[in-house]
Amino acid sequence: MQNLNFLCLTIISISLIHNYSILVQALTSPSDIAALKAFKASIKPSSITQWSCLASWNFTTDPCSLPRRTSFICGLTCTQDSTRINQITLDPAGYSGTLTPLISQLTQLTTLDLAENNLFGPIPSSISSLSNLQTLTLRSNSFSGTIPSSITTFKSLQSLDLAHNSLSGYLPNSMNSLTTLRRLDLSFNRLTGSIPKLPPNLLELAIKANSLSGSLQKQSFEGMKQLEVVELSENALTGTVESWFFLLPSLQQVDLANNTFTGVQISRPLEAREGSSNSNLVALNLGFNRIRGYAPANLGAYPALSFLSIRYNALRGAIPLEYGQIKSMKRLFLDGNFFVGKPPAGLMEAGTAVSGSLGDNCLHACPGSSQLCSPAQKPSSVCKQAYRGRPTP
Repeated sequence: MQNLNFLCLTIISISLIHNYSILVQALTSPSDIAALKAFKASIKPSSITQWSCLASWNFTTDPCSLPRRTSFICGLTCTQDSTRINQITLDPAGYSGTLTPLISQLTQLTTLDLAENNLFGPIPSSISSLSNLQTLTLRSNSFSGTIPSSITTFKSLQSLDLAHNSLSGYLPNSMNSLTTLRRLDLSFNRLTGSIPKLPPNLLELAIKANSLSGSLQKQSFEGMKQLEVVELSENALTGTVESWFFLLPSLQQVDLANNTFTGVQISRPLEAREGSSNSNLVALNLGFNRIRGYAPANLGAYPALSFLSIRYNALRGAIPLEYGQIKSMKRLFLDGNFFVGKPPAGLMEAGTAVSGSLGDNCLHACPGSSQLCSPAQKPSSVCKQAYRGRPTP
């Protein structure tokens, strides 16, 4: 009987040891391991510090084996069955090197985040093989060259962030094929050319601080019913910002400052024509352009507007009375134009919550004691010259 019990215990022990060995044996796909090796080999060894994630990538053990104690302790995650790599999220440890084209072998990746390092060279076109990718973040590196057109073939991509690099050339013409994309940030690069037709389901669009040119075309924004944030400041965009743009139904924040726009047309929100408005526009920045003519009075019909800047353009005439009646207004910058007459009474009332500036205009009766009237108005000689010698109202 004792021998039988011993035999049973031995069998159970062997079974447990066998099952445990299955858990820790090499499970990761060989192609994924080869891709990870190539990925690490493309990084300069001198930039891999002792306590960084890449320093723990020791290929004498399997990347997806458990438990992880000294190898592959961070920087990647595996699928539930521990056979494929599904996320690479590097720490911002100052890694320097290139992105290997063999990254394309990691076909189960849903996230590739290499932000805030010193990676350089082109973005390999083979990256389009990552058909399951949902998040691609390469921001704050030194990638150069053009944005590969193959990047527009992603079918599941939701967030694309290539900001703060040295990318150049035109935006791919087929950007609108990224139908699942919700967030696009290409800011602080060297991109040129006009804005192509954009992904239709974007929530956030940021391409500020590049060298984009041309005007805002309606077809570029066609069908964008969910777009909430537009950041296109610090480019070379020109022409008139037309009324259709401000009627995009979900628009909340718009920054078009520091371009060369010469005009702006703003219609009343569609609902306002029926006595009420559901417009979501909260912030509008048109400062530091070349906009001429009169300030758009229809902005007074946007009930949620709390920030407005049209500073340092070439606007003239009186400040619309409607600007003093926007109850939601908190910050208003109209300085650096050629506005004449008196400021709207609603802005000069005691206890007003509006901050900003009406200075550097041609206003009179703008009391120096008011914070809004700083800096001082333009000299009368400058104002007369702007109005061709005629006295200003």
